[in-house]
Amino acid sequence: MNDHQLLRYSRQIMLPQMDIAGQQRLMQSHALIMGLGGLGSPVAMYLAAAGVGQLTLVDFDTVDLSNLQRQIIHSHSDIDRAKVDSAADTLHALNPEITINTLDKKLTDEALTHAVRQADVIIDACDNFATRFAINQVCVSTHTPLVSGAAIRLEGQVSVFPNTLGGDAPCYRCLYDDIPEAEARCSETGVLAPLVGIIGSIQATEALKLLSGLGTPLAGRLLTLDASTLEFREIRLRRDPQCPVCHKP
Repeated sequence: MNDHQLLRYSRQIMLPQMDIAGQQRLMQSHALIMGLGGLGSPVAMYLAAAGVGQLTLVDFDTVDLSNLQRQIIHSHSDIDRAKVDSAADTLHALNPEITINTLDKKLTDEALTHAVRQADVIIDACDNFATRFAINQVCVSTHTPLVSGAAIRLEGQVSVFPNTLGGDAPCYRCLYDDIPEAEARCSETGVLAPLVGIIGSIQATEALKLLSGLGTPLAGRLLTLDASTLEFREIRLRRDPQCPVCHKP
């Protein structure tokens, strides 16, 4: 680590739980961010600012005017640009020392598995259950830690699925029997702008903890937030013995 990097990350290195060793681990880490919308925006910006050495950004959408209310990584001049390109420009301006890979396509099957295998942590910032289930299944099969977040209307939730602890550690699929028939999206029901920032920031915090070894991850626990009252609740999670993804006969 050179003098410039020591100065850039000095406030983080001052933390005894992080120190130079933890910062070095961040700089040698690779995070895969699935989705660059309301959740992925703060996740990507904080991981870049904190010095995660390599980020892979995945999104096959373009920037729309309606995105700008909450997707802070994009600006008005980015409308109609690919989100991965807009995000990469913002992150390079924030921290030119990190490596940024962009995938402007939907990842499925072998492509998704390959991308997950290359990373040290996966951040699920998607907006639909089908994609979340697919990401979780690959993370379980590759034993890659997953940081999952969701936000809609005035409600948000975050959890970490390490897929390496064994025992009663659940996977994301343990929470849901199947894809809900009436899946809600913010384009149909709305979402408060700062809510996705709060949830995304918590996701970034959990990712940094996993990569640096700092603290205790939010594993086996689901943190929920009701923004109308600013009330956080923690729900203990256990592995579903009949889960079709992580169940082991």
